[in-house]
Amino acid sequence: MGEHDGVVPVYFLSDSTGISAETMGNALLLQFPELTFERTTIPFIAGVEQAREIVAMLDEVAAGPVTPLVFCTAAADDVRHELNLTKAPVIDFFDLHMSRVESLLGQRGIRQAARLHGVGDIKRYNARMAAVEFTIEHDDGQSLRALDKADVILLAPSRCGKTPTSMYLALQHGLYVANYPLVDEDLEDSALPRPVADLADRCFGLVTTVERLSRVRNERRPGSRYASPEQCRWELRRAKELFEAHRLPVVDSSAKSVEEISALILQTKKQRARTAAAARTSSTSRGDSPA
Repeated sequence: MGEHDGVVPVYFLSDSTGISAETMGNALLLQFPELTFERTTIPFIAGVEQAREIVAMLDEVAAGPVTPLVFCTAAADDVRHELNLTKAPVIDFFDLHMSRVESLLGQRGIRQAARLHGVGDIKRYNARMAAVEFTIEHDDGQSLRALDKADVILLAPSRCGKTPTSMYLALQHGLYVANYPLVDEDLEDSALPRPVADLADRCFGLVTTVERLSRVRNERRPGSRYASPEQCRWELRRAKELFEAHRLPVVDSSAKSVEEISALILQTKKQRARTAAAARTSSTSRGDSPA
């Protein structure tokens, strides 16, 4: 493609939702922050005829001043073959890796679309939807019903990223997530809020910077005490002290994406589970040994 000053057209092609093509393609594009990309996603490519129409469009773009970049995750062989006839350069994620996986497993994959982000396993899908419903019900402390069913409880002052993180964990990982806002009354006390006091082993704290919190709150309530740097500073300081006093894992959301925050929470959750399992094993061993 060479060096140029133009906007690079990028296309994400898929015979399913296109989410995988976007995710993997964007992971690569992030390594080129000096370039500007114009992204277009074309999902649910239904067959060869539609693929031919897309190839014609790509060839027309390829004839322009800036060569387009195409990321493809089409699973169906006929659709993928047709898309690869374009004159535009194609990064075919499926073809790059599928043959290798089939070789290692000694079996040919079914090569069907809509397996990863479709309904697929209906029990798993329904479980994920139940997690989303639970998380919506327990957003921002709206409901305390069946709080003990939560896999994760997020604690933080208002506008620190609790809701988007909760929804991501529920939708992508099927976790039952509750988030609880720490208000002045909670922050004035040294104890965890009563509804979560007995669930500390599921709690995670979120914090951010004073500047970011004040800016976000000013978008919601401009010029208010709620958005003032002084109030934000006090809330964050007290929240950090509360988390430290109760040894809660803390994630700083100021410079992390929802995906990064969620990955840290999942990692810590697994570490907690391993530690708890080791403690139970140790306790059982001591109980079984002779006095």
